[in-house]
Amino acid sequence: MKKSDYLPRTDQLLRQWVIVFLNYLLTAMARLGFPNDVYNSLAALRDDFVQKLDAAETPATRTKLSVQAKNTARGALKAALRQAVKEYLTYNHAVTDEDRDGLGLPIYKTTRTPAPVSTTYPDFEIDSGTIRRLIIHFFDQGSVKSKAKPAGQHGAEIRWVISDTPVVDVAGLVHSSFDTRTPFTLEFEGHERGKTVYFCLCWENTRGEKGPWSEIQSAIIP
Repeated sequence: MKKSDYLPRTDQLLRQWVIVFLNYLLTAMARLGFPNDVYNSLAALRDDFVQKLDAAETPATRTKLSVQAKNTARGALKAALRQAVKEYLTYNHAVTDEDRDGLGLPIYKTTRTPAPVSTTYPDFEIDSGTIRRLIIHFFDQGSVKSKAKPAGQHGAEIRWVISDTPVVDVAGLVHSSFDTRTPFTLEFEGHERGKTVYFCLCWENTRGEKGPWSEIQSAIIP
């Protein structure tokens, strides 16, 4: 993921990202000097997007107009988020690297020391205990399932695909997502239940350089 492209591309990941972003921001607003009115405006745009996303993804209410309304709400939310981040957070000296990680923002390099390319890969476990949802809990290879990422790593790239036949190569995993912290959640439609999803993960450093890929695992959509 490019540093300028910190907002997730898919609707479900954007929903998750903005919830985490605003929850963290709420706890740090006073310290960071973030305006209450801007926060309230972002929260209202989030609620509008989530409401219209639910309508667009529910079979009983999914229409061309509901999808268009969702897309409009998504565009308004993303534009407002980018403007708020640029105006109040990007050049705010009170914002620490820990804050950036908690907000889901990239941590910019402050020294000439290059971020290392990981020599390990993310091990992961798949939780299929919730209907139409798979949750990927990832942790560094050989660790004791710690949530800590290897030094210099911005997060994990998750490659995945729904397939009727076994996938044995990363090139066959045509969908790509990114998460800066565990766990990663994928939501599915009702008609996808019972199908098999294949996953593979790798660490990516703060310059976008990738380490080795994990073994491919699979899970059934509950």
